[in-house]
Parts: sequence; C-alpha cells; structure tokens
Amino acid sequence: MRTTPAVADSPTSPAPTPPPKPRSEARAAFEDSASVGLGFVPLGIALGVLVTHAGVGWWWAGLSSALIYGGSFEFLLIGMVTASAPLLSIAVSAFLVNLRHVFYALSFPLHRVQGRLGKAYSTFALCDEAYALTAGQQARSWPSRRILWLQLFMHLSWAGGATAGALLGSLVPDSVTGLDFALTALFTVLSLDAVRDRRGDLPTPLLALLSALAARLLFPGQLLPVAFALFTAGLLARHLTTRRKPSHA
Repeated sequence: MRTTPAVADSPTSPAPTPPPKPRSEARAAFEDSASVGLGFVPLGIALGVLVTHAGVGWWWAGLSSALIYGGSFEFLLIGMVTASAPLLSIAVSAFLVNLRHVFYALSFPLHRVQGRLGKAYSTFALCDEAYALTAGQQARSWPSRRILWLQLFMHLSWAGGATAGALLGSLVPDSVTGLDFALTALFTVLSLDAVRDRRGDLPTPLLALLSALAARLLFPGQLLPVAFALFTAGLLARHLTTRRKPSHA
C-alpha cells in the first residue's frame, strides 16, 4: 500500500496572525472614564467660573477640587464661603450632602482594590460617577489597577477643569446663568443610564421619589434634610431585607 508523503508547508504561505495585545489597565480605564471625564471638564470649568465671579482667589478652585473633591458640595460651598457661614453650618451641610457615600460602600468593589494606599485613595475618590461606572454588570471583573486608574482620571478631569475655569473666569460675563445647574444635569443623565442598565433595581429611584414627596408633605420647611433622612433609612431597610432573604438555587 502506497502512502502519500507529507507535503511541507510552502515558504510563501502567510504567517499566522498574532493575537491582539491586551489593553493596559490604564488605557482601558481611560476609555471607560472618557464619557464622564468629558462631562467633568465643563462642570469643573463652571465651578471655576463661579469661584471667580464670587470674588474668591482663582487658586481656591483647583485646591478645593483636588482636596475636597465633592462636586455638589463644592458648588454649595461657594455661597457659604462668600456669606461667611459658620464652620458648624458648613460641617453639617457637608455631612448631609455626602451621607450617601456611606451606602455606596455597600456595593462599591473596594474589596478588589489592593494595598492600603490604594484603598485609602479609592475611598477618598469615591464619587457618584465612579460608583455608577463600577456598579454595572461589565465592571464586576475589573481588577484593582483599572478601578484606581478610573478614579484618578476622573479626579484629574475635575481638578483640571476647575483650574482652567478659574483662570478663564474673567472672560465669562456675569450675565451667563445656569452654570450651577450643570452638575444636576449630569446626575440626571447618570441616573437614567443606571436605570436602563439595572432594570430590576427600579425601587431605588422610586424610593427617592417617595422620600421627597413624604418630606414635602410632612416637613415642607425642611424638605432636603428630611428627604435625605427618609431615603437613607429606606436604603438601609432595603439592604437588611435583601440580605435576610433566602437564596434560591
């Protein structure tokens, strides 16, 4: 029985295509944060312009955005500083505005961040937008470096935008209005995206709406702190109830 000899590969045959190189964690985080970062820049510029128009030194915008890094509170702080508000009032306002971060920790992937320094910075840089991006289904496999790079890029976008806005604030006329609403608009867009991404978690916006309506009816003169308190209590009760539910196979 004759056997056909094996034919060697032709030297002119194309070489196999090498597999694509995996993206670095920094590049992946930059791409993930690009949409929010592009929104942070004009928001920071708006903050810097408001700082300049309030008569505060331009350096205050960059310093506060780097060390405080609390967008909504920074907008609120401008008016409180110019009005010479007492330190106790500023502290209470900061507590009420940032109280929501306590509950972000219930589902933020801080356990995947490595190192004490990394965990410390990740806790400091935990903002609404970072939580929204890391709470999705695709982010559940992100490693430590990608989470940290994501937060760092957003932090730099915010601080850079605020500094640029403060330096260019004198070029913007005082007649321009609506800059203080820019952050609220971004929160609205992120909330809609979060609802679309997690359709089974609709009770969260519903709970926020019910808390606001209850505060409006019961304590109209203290709507904001009462609404925050009711929403916080509702989130805590829902977390405890969900944790106690038996798991089904």
